Amino acid sequence: MPNTPVLYSLNSDGVATLTLNNPERRNALSSPTLEALERLLEQIAQDPEVRVVVLRSEGPVFSSGHDLNELVNGDEGGYTTVFEACTRVMEAIRLLPKPMIAQVQGLATAAGCQLVATCDIAVAADNAAFATPGVQIGLFCTTPGVAVARSVMPKKAMEMLLTGRPISAQEALEFGLISRIAPPDQLAEQVSELARQIASASSHTLALGKAAFYQQIEMDRPSAYQFASKVMVDNLLADDAKEGISAFLEKRQPVWTT
Repeated sequence: MPNTPVLYSLNSDGVATLTLNNPERRNALSSPTLEALERLLEQIAQDPEVRVVVLRSEGPVFSSGHDLNELVNGDEGGYTTVFEACTRVMEAIRLLPKPMIAQVQGLATAAGCQLVATCDIAVAADNAAFATPGVQIGLFCTTPGVAVARSVMPKKAMEMLLTGRPISAQEALEFGLISRIAPPDQLAEQVSELARQIASASSHTLALGKAAFYQQIEMDRPSAYQFASKVMVDNLLADDAKEGISAFLEKRQPVWTT
């Protein structure tokens, strides 16, 4: 029996964990893995018990990206199907009404690097590395570049894409690909603490804020301020904002409705 490509668990704090579970294949984003991720993300989006999602993987490699066995001796239709499936997963993460944290313990390359860049927050072990090495095998990492270029400054993104050279966790932190680094033996603990902190907030507020962030970042500044002001007004009219502000003024813990 083959391994389940993605494992799922949910703890009492409302933190769901998705685990890429094919270390023998360097946690490649094969079609079965992408299908499992898409199905689980759809389930999570509808589950009010889930407040935050952690994405991690088994083995020394976070993810090597697409399964190259699916990208050789195929045809246009087959290749299109693979990249459309990957795009659906990346967009499902961006549109997910729950924050998603990548817990990166090792190398993340190509679509694996894209996966890290797509998550809302990424915490990496200090010995992790990141690369978009497709150019070295004649296949430019164009789709990974969509997410990487929205996280990393353009010239650094182009250097990664044009050379395929891996960058260290420290470089990834400096250039905006990841949020923080941790010693390998503290990675899981730091991610867990971060997830618990986020999960303690109102899920309605988190969902509203995440969606608004990605919408406004694509706008020009005046339009973004106009849009963000309207979101804040809507936020203030929600029960959890009223409760949160009252609790702060009354010096007590809030009791969220969501």
